[in-house]
Amino acid sequence: MKQLTRFIAFMCLFALMGQGCAKGPTQEARKLSERQELNIWSVIDDEDVYHDILATFRKSYPYATINFRRFRLEEYEDELLNAMAEDEGPDIFMVHNTWVGKYLSKIQPSPLSVKVAQQIVTGTVKKEVTLKVLEQKAVSPTSLRKEFVDVVPQDAVRSVDVAPEGSSKPDMQERVVALPMSVDTLALYYNKDLLNAAGIATPPETWDQFQAQVRELVKTNDLGEISQAGAGFGTGENVERSPDIISLLMMQNRTVMANDSGYPQFDKVPQELSKQVDEAPGAQALRFYTDFSNPGKNVYTWNSEQPNSLDAFIQGTSAFFIGYSYYLPQIRANAPKMNLGITEIPQISGNPEVNYANYWLWTVSKKTKSTDLAWHLVNVMTGEDQAPIYLKEAKRPAARRSLLEAQYEDPDIGVFASQALTAKSWFIGVDPKAMESAMIDMIDAVVEDGMEIKDALKLGVEKVNQTIVFPRKR
Repeated sequence: MKQLTRFIAFMCLFALMGQGCAKGPTQEARKLSERQELNIWSVIDDEDVYHDILATFRKSYPYATINFRRFRLEEYEDELLNAMAEDEGPDIFMVHNTWVGKYLSKIQPSPLSVKVAQQIVTGTVKKEVTLKVLEQKAVSPTSLRKEFVDVVPQDAVRSVDVAPEGSSKPDMQERVVALPMSVDTLALYYNKDLLNAAGIATPPETWDQFQAQVRELVKTNDLGEISQAGAGFGTGENVERSPDIISLLMMQNRTVMANDSGYPQFDKVPQELSKQVDEAPGAQALRFYTDFSNPGKNVYTWNSEQPNSLDAFIQGTSAFFIGYSYYLPQIRANAPKMNLGITEIPQISGNPEVNYANYWLWTVSKKTKSTDLAWHLVNVMTGEDQAPIYLKEAKRPAARRSLLEAQYEDPDIGVFASQALTAKSWFIGVDPKAMESAMIDMIDAVVEDGMEIKDALKLGVEKVNQTIVFPRKR
């Protein structure tokens, strides 16, 4: 009897030393490891920048077949919506931060935890490969607010119905609905040679300095036409990302862009400023911006007859260009000899620093058959261990707080990374394209039609209002 007891004890010790997996995976592990296919649709990067991340994931989850497809931006939404309508869409796909509201009904919110089967190797001399059940917490609204820059939870945490299918009563709870790897911001590109020729030693840090430098940089020909612009700045249609620029100026001027339900109110004086100003700060921002396209102002530097602001900058006929980090490869490819500088976007003296965010997030389709595995992959890709691999390959500023500081000295993305902590966004409606068109129309109503600033603001608010179909609390 003692010998039998010793034998059992020895076998238990043998199992604890890692050899017990010879019995094979549990029934639950076998069920979870049934063949699953994950189709991933991307819009901003090719598969090569994700290669190492996906290779590591495939090694731990060999039962997962991962198909990656990258689309051009101009075709992406049509392809996505058509595929979803036919139940042939991706399991994991990208949404822009302004698209979250539009796609919310098509998104499977992240569960609080995921359960997957993970392949592990045990043993030192004799290697044993088996599958174990891994139950892991997903990124929660609380952890998202702690670990990511502030703009991310504003866009990616939504109140959703988590009641079981068929339930008679909704159960509205906060859930993470998407996760980013990077957060981009508007920065100021400048042509050093043009600034040097004008005797300008350093780029502007404030908008007052920006005005002064633009006046020094603008040149006209014998006909009074602009031959060199200080900046592509002041109009709507031919200024790259003009809706973002005017939104940035308004927010820097302490405009409350929308109320808690998402309805725009950038034509109003915020309550906290009601005793200090008579005019809406949004009106002041719109006037400041459009003055640069007003021939009667001393900052006149741009008009609707000019080319696209990015093209003008690349051609060397504009000294400043406001844009995101993703413009850098395009500028370098098309103007390789430009003496290029990048600096922080100007701020308003005396006001809190505000920057403007533009970024993409990974999310999971409501139609997926592999919710836990799909969300687990999204959590892995955007996690602290794997995200740096992508950021290095793609040359993009981080979304995670812990990864930003290491990027501050990077000559290409340091400026953009340094602005991420103070980046904001505001649109939570369901038609971002209509919102952008409304902002452009608002600007050009002043520039082209001579509309009064307050009337143009009201027009902008009315048009953006039409894009807020499903309001929600932040």
